[in-house]
Amino acid sequence: MRQVLLKVLLPLVALYGLMIAIGLFVTKVADGWWPFTAEDDVNTSLEAARSGPLTAASLVFSTIADTWSIIAVCTFAVVILVVTRRPWREPLFLAGAVAAQALIFLLTTLAIDRHRPAVEHMDVSPPTSSFPSGHTSAATALYCGLALLFALRSTSGRWEAVVWTVFVLIPLGVAMTRLYRGMHHPSDVIGSFINAGLCLTIMYHGVLRWRGAPPPRPVDTRKSVSLARSR
Repeated sequence: MRQVLLKVLLPLVALYGLMIAIGLFVTKVADGWWPFTAEDDVNTSLEAARSGPLTAASLVFSTIADTWSIIAVCTFAVVILVVTRRPWREPLFLAGAVAAQALIFLLTTLAIDRHRPAVEHMDVSPPTSSFPSGHTSAATALYCGLALLFALRSTSGRWEAVVWTVFVLIPLGVAMTRLYRGMHHPSDVIGSFINAGLCLTIMYHGVLRWRGAPPPRPVDTRKSVSLARSR
């Protein structure tokens, strides 16, 4: 329990404090500073660039990162990991990273009151703050977590590169989608990358690479051989 507290819970509390600090800095301290003053121009430019094909693509990325899609994909991946008899740390790592980012996202939105960009919103605005982006954070934790698990098991550098490329492009596409659809400021999605990235890091060291159990004692092969011969 002490190991879990030191390696997971305390770092997550520290991360929550960091997210609050970033949110307050963006909304209260640096609101009139560059580059934050240019954020409205970014959202306005993306609104002006809207077109049929781009809007359709943005809907796809936005949908695969909504709450129910993330829950469904994460649950499916965890079940596959369990059924294929992977070490218990792998499904726990993935589920823990996704759950941790969601909790910190929700608690941060309750503390940081930031309005959505002053453009047309293409989705129904949830009652949470604009900072950070829940879609971006969830997609980053889930798909980068899956890529990491694949990389740890992969013996093919080519396939590893393909998986990393695809699974990193998904959260990047989600981030651009949330900006395009007028739901978030650029700094909102940057904050989400920080949240998800650090949740993955914490769960990697606290769960996936935890060494709380004592390592098995090495077998003395010479002693084993001599015992076998004596029999």
